[in-house]
Amino acid sequence: MSSNTLTPGIAAGRLAHDDYAQNFADLHPALTEHEALVAADRCYFCHDAPCMTACPTSIDIPLFIRQIATGTPNEAAKTILSQNILGGMCARVCPTETLCEEVCVRETAEGEPVQIGRLQRYATDTLMEAGQHPFDRAAPTGKRVAVVGAGPAGLSCAHRLAMHGHDVEIFDPRPKAGGLNEFGIATYKSVDGFAGKEVDWLMQIGGITVNTGKALGVALSLEALTNDYDAVFLAIGLAGVNALNVDGEDKDGVVDAVEFIADLRQASDMGAVPIGRDVVVIGGGMTAIDAAVQAKLLGALNVTLVYRRGKDRMNASEFEQDLATSKGVRIITNASPKAVIGNGAVREIEFEYTDDELAPTGETFRLAADQVFKAIGQTLGRSDLPDLDGRKIAVTETGRTSMTGVWAGGDCASGGDDLTVTAVAEGRDAAEDIHAALSA
Repeated sequence: MSSNTLTPGIAAGRLAHDDYAQNFADLHPALTEHEALVAADRCYFCHDAPCMTACPTSIDIPLFIRQIATGTPNEAAKTILSQNILGGMCARVCPTETLCEEVCVRETAEGEPVQIGRLQRYATDTLMEAGQHPFDRAAPTGKRVAVVGAGPAGLSCAHRLAMHGHDVEIFDPRPKAGGLNEFGIATYKSVDGFAGKEVDWLMQIGGITVNTGKALGVALSLEALTNDYDAVFLAIGLAGVNALNVDGEDKDGVVDAVEFIADLRQASDMGAVPIGRDVVVIGGGMTAIDAAVQAKLLGALNVTLVYRRGKDRMNASEFEQDLATSKGVRIITNASPKAVIGNGAVREIEFEYTDDELAPTGETFRLAADQVFKAIGQTLGRSDLPDLDGRKIAVTETGRTSMTGVWAGGDCASGGDDLTVTAVAEGRDAAEDIHAALSA
């Protein structure tokens, strides 16, 4: 029996084959050469450009846009990649609407910023499609560095260290390198296997070896790594997922949103991915939005995102919230889960309204649900690490931890926002500090 949007329970194949291709097409299609030139012509090339200050990797945005405008996109790409080696992916997933484009002079004056993100993609795609790698590896130093984690921070750190002539070994528990870029973002934000292609392109620098299926605490120990290598960079992300801590959380159909997103990212056939008819997503960040939107795109009839605080407190940007509602996702704020209800499998979930201080109001409601995605934050899930700052590894501005010879960056570290672009910056800066320490 075939499935459709009205089929109860969790089922695959709710839509026609062509609908999946349309639903999961590129969210922001690439600019053509003409479109890029027109978009670049809107830039004022500000001397004290606020967009540069807003960029966590400090890309010289006016310069690379001018290079596009003068017909040298490959040079523009080199300008971008010298600061952000994962500039191609960041152009696709970075929340430019709350960073560089939000402070663009055109946005301030006219309400329509220069399309910085799409111009960045145009430049980096042009270079990568030409098969060019604009950086050379320095003479070998004989130093060996272990990077634990093949996500944005780890890859950024590894590339910069390799440029300086150090030999780098990356260890990652997953079967592919890429981390968040490969497993943790919405499929429609990065199509056609771009994350893997970018990793392959990055590896052209040489001097980097990737070891998959190797997890810290299982096949690796921090003590052994510090003994065997001249330096260690931890980019392990946040592997643990916070619990709802409500009755019935263990029922069938209650799953982690990050797991759902990863499975969808690796699926060769979207129609084979099962989805509930009535889906509830709990959380207010980018992961929650990505899960909710993709549930709707897979054919779920009703998708509701519930967040315990007000709309203005959601970590997801206003653009992402609007994207969700435009796809048919209902957003309920100021409500916390109280119980998961069902006989073996989830059938309903009960919530209680809360005020702005998270105090319960006593008023409850229930939502029908045959699938619940938890997206309420992640944790390190480990204790055998350097000193912590709250729930993350304590680091200095250059990523140094409390352990001699050990640096950290990305989501696992206390340095900054949990963004791909921030992780890239932290990996780059830690690599420069590691290089300085190894050269002393």
